[in-house]
Amino acid sequence: MQDFSKVRIVLVNTSHPGNIGACARAMKNMGLANLTLVQPVEFPSGVAVGRAVSAVEILESATVVDSLQSAVADCGLVIGASARSRRIPWPMLSPEQCARKVIAEQAQNTVALVFGREDSGLNNDELQLCHFHVQIPTHEKYSSLNLAAAVLVICYELHKATLDSETAAARAEDEVWDQERATGEQVEHFYEHLERVMVAIDFHDPTNPRQLMQRMRRLFSRIRIDVMEMNILRGILTNIEYNIKRKKG
Repeated sequence: MQDFSKVRIVLVNTSHPGNIGACARAMKNMGLANLTLVQPVEFPSGVAVGRAVSAVEILESATVVDSLQSAVADCGLVIGASARSRRIPWPMLSPEQCARKVIAEQAQNTVALVFGREDSGLNNDELQLCHFHVQIPTHEKYSSLNLAAAVLVICYELHKATLDSETAAARAEDEVWDQERATGEQVEHFYEHLERVMVAIDFHDPTNPRQLMQRMRRLFSRIRIDVMEMNILRGILTNIEYNIKRKKG
């Protein structure tokens, strides 16, 4: 039996409450129940309740937060629904690949599936909080998708993947992994530490960043470091800081 208790749908800055309700209905259709809203323009809303129909309980239990970073702080896998980044490319998944990855990892990691604003999607800073991006292929003459339609497509692929015996092979990697993946909050602290050390050794100039931190984020997002690896990296950075202070002293 499918269990999506560790999978959350995250909607960022949704402008129309009706779309929130329609997304809740799409989630319930496919067996998902965890909804997080990042700075919705209007919520709670009677319009949202009306569009949710029989999925009102998803709205009633929804979590509202002030930032995407807060929404994914405890997540080991974050996938953002978007076209390719306008700055540098990011690992891109199809809806089918996205579903297989979520199914493979949800037992070990809390998973966030992030959807952006109706008119502009996710901005580049938000996209960089994601380990992967997922793009829904559409007809070239009309690529704009309604928010609830996009949520339904991804949730449908998740539901379908749970019924597919071929996903058993995709689960194998993390079933034998010896450590939990680092959470979003742990990774953000690491990036802050990394930037601080790179500035201290004159490798990084924050006034002329040249996309260095974006590229470092892409590197470590692709690797998907676990908790032990995170501790090792933070230990190395701490040792560098200690030696810098000792030489200055």
